[in-house]
Amino acid sequence: MSLDLIQTVALAGVVLFAGYFIRRLVTPLADYNIPAPVIGGLLAAVVITVARTQGAELVQFDTTLQSPLMIAFFTTIGFGASVPLLKSGGPQVLLFFVIASIFAIAQNVLGAVVAGGMGMHPLFGVLAGSVTLTGGPATGLAFAPQFEAAGVPAAASVAVAAAMVGIISGGLIGGPIGTWLVERHRLRSAVAGGGAPVEPRRADNIVEDRMPEPAVHVPEGEDRESYVLLKTVVAILVAMWVGSWVSQGFASLGVTLPAYIGAMLVAAAIRNFDEATRLVGLSQRTIDDVGGVALSLFITMALMTLKLWELAGLALPLLVILAAQVLLIALVCLFMIYRLMGRDYDAAVMSSGFCGFMLGTTANAMANMEALAEKYGPAPRAFLVVPMVGAFFIDFTNAVFITFFLNFFT
Repeated sequence: MSLDLIQTVALAGVVLFAGYFIRRLVTPLADYNIPAPVIGGLLAAVVITVARTQGAELVQFDTTLQSPLMIAFFTTIGFGASVPLLKSGGPQVLLFFVIASIFAIAQNVLGAVVAGGMGMHPLFGVLAGSVTLTGGPATGLAFAPQFEAAGVPAAASVAVAAAMVGIISGGLIGGPIGTWLVERHRLRSAVAGGGAPVEPRRADNIVEDRMPEPAVHVPEGEDRESYVLLKTVVAILVAMWVGSWVSQGFASLGVTLPAYIGAMLVAAAIRNFDEATRLVGLSQRTIDDVGGVALSLFITMALMTLKLWELAGLALPLLVILAAQVLLIALVCLFMIYRLMGRDYDAAVMSSGFCGFMLGTTANAMANMEALAEKYGPAPRAFLVVPMVGAFFIDFTNAVFITFFLNFFT
């Protein structure tokens, strides 16, 4: 059966909601923050792979819209890169951002060294480095075509496998690391009433607290929500349009970049221009919502089309590299983050969060920190610093580092 581009997106939507349903039924999947698009998409890929082993090809996809969805998501990340927001977090945000950037580079160096030692292409190790650990499954899938073109076989399948191991590892060891630090140094929350549960804080909560949504002039007779949504979609499309020219300019200079970089840069410029002038009146909440939709459909489509059989023969070297990566981040969280971020309770909670997003996703980081806060008390500084860096700023520097390593080893 052959599906056109609309049918492919529709099936991706059905598979996505199957992922949500399965995650609701299987509690450990939710406990370890396994994304619903990953659950549904991988399940579809497994079914297709099993059918292939029986000599049957169930479906052929038209993935024309996969790349635009991916670029749209990273464009919304660009809209989140606010210079005033970074400044509002103070020196601790900047310090945490610098530390995360340094160890994103360290992940790539370690991966390349271990891969080279096993006779693999160094970029195989980079792909199992900051691309999929700091970056997560979305960044891994976005860069997979460049890595495959540079000589890494089955790059998309490797990216997903590495990202999943990272997400599970970040969820498994982040909490125990934070707990050990708190107990070892006899730390307690500085907030009165320590031990009381803390309200979960998402990254968009931080944006709303520090950068209030602008007043939007709505033409008479127009519904406000529809108008704001329309403005958001048009702003994203314009950033993607102008960003394609920026990406073409980089390509003319012989620099290998993923397709979304230009759009991210343009989106960041628009965001900061809007904050300085308030001429556009963008809603970050609506931007995040649109980005979430694009991301979910992109990941689901990308995973549905994975050729899982290509992973045969790559599992052992991948596991060796990932074991080294997990050890690196665990040691950093145990012995460096706590000391560098202030040697107090909030610093211990940040160590747990660092482990979460440097191996998995910001959702892992938040889950780790929330577990500690529920037991030991609120950590307001940690809940400000970690999501700002993990959800917004590290994506920019990580893309630069990945691009550098791609060009260096190509």
